[in-house]
Amino acid sequence: MAPGGPLPPGSIVPGIGRRLLATLYEALLAFATAFFAGMAFYGATQGRLSGDVRLLFQVYLFLVLGIYFITCWSRGGQTLPMQTWRMRIVQRDGAPVGVGRAALRYALAWISLLSFGAGFLWACIDRDRQFLHDRLAGTRIVMTGGVKASG
Repeated sequence: MAPGGPLPPGSIVPGIGRRLLATLYEALLAFATAFFAGMAFYGATQGRLSGDVRLLFQVYLFLVLGIYFITCWSRGGQTLPMQTWRMRIVQRDGAPVGVGRAALRYALAWISLLSFGAGFLWACIDRDRQFLHDRLAGTRIVMTGGVKASG
């Protein structure tokens, strides 16, 4: 398996298809979160989103989404879509993910996304079928509740 040791006994790695479908669901939730956070910012700035305020707006949305993901991943290892698809983020050795590692994964996931999804497509060639941001952050996605992997 990946450097850092094998998966804990009984761990099942979900298939790429399942992870990509969960990512799509995650994108819908992230859009809704960003939309409502953006509306609050827009109201607070009275609709003035130019110049430095626009940059501040982008940083604000990055931080709002970061708080959501980092909090979910470091408190139980799951976001709502991950709960639905019965998956969890863990460290390579199966230990829970702390705030620092969750923040690293969040930042690396943005790089994976902004590189035209290359970090997600990486799973197609990775020997353990991991996304690039998981491999670099020292995390992996495993199934919860004894559900069989698919996709």
